[in-house]
Amino acid sequence: MGAITGAWQWLTTAANWAGEKGVWHRLAEHVWLSALCLVLSSLIALPVALWLGHLGKGGALAVNLSNVGRAVPTFAVLVLLTLSPLGTQGDWPTIIALVLFAVPPLLTNAYLGMREADRDVIEAARGMGMSGPQLLLRVEIPLAYPLIMTGLRSATVQVVATATLAALAGGGGLGRIITAGFGNYDTAQVVAGALLVAVLALTVEGVLVLAERFLDPMRGRRRAARTGSRTASGTSPGAGPGASRAAPTSATVP
Repeated sequence: MGAITGAWQWLTTAANWAGEKGVWHRLAEHVWLSALCLVLSSLIALPVALWLGHLGKGGALAVNLSNVGRAVPTFAVLVLLTLSPLGTQGDWPTIIALVLFAVPPLLTNAYLGMREADRDVIEAARGMGMSGPQLLLRVEIPLAYPLIMTGLRSATVQVVATATLAALAGGGGLGRIITAGFGNYDTAQVVAGALLVAVLALTVEGVLVLAERFLDPMRGRRRAARTGSRTASGTSPGAGPGASRAAPTSATVP
């Protein structure tokens, strides 16, 4: 309890929040670094996953190759990059390590979302005369949206938590508060820094959950499908089987 009390006192001290070494500045560095890595990871992983999922070819190989990256410790990659010529290029060792860390969940979930989309709906849309790009943008991606967002949430939380390692390579972020605490043998500061990282990760997770709900392109249809399913489960036997299937069928038309 002494460490928690000390951390609370550290966090409630106004001087620890001001200046270039203060919490606000370190928080801004952390958020900027995490956001940059996620944007770069998404630009690499999502187009590849969506296109391979649309084609239905080569995705398994891409997913397996990306999953190899999960077996490589991010810290080890960061150390190797820091000792390489890139070590003199500012935050680039950290950025590359975090991008490699974030690509697998983005690629895997987006590809699986595309391949697990309802094939009947896709074939119906193709039968309506939709072109390949129209099918991808208007049908397949909306159907794959839940798994795509799951991958994005997973990658985001992982990157926000792992970006703390940037401090070990001389970078900024909330990790600098933790490393400074270790350097000063200040347990309260170390715990305070860890709490800040945990709160940031949980906050980002919550924001993404809300964004996933409100940005879902098929939110109305999914709600209608759930309502129809509940209505169908409560339909009396005399109502006939057609009534129980009406709502889900209408909800799946693209």
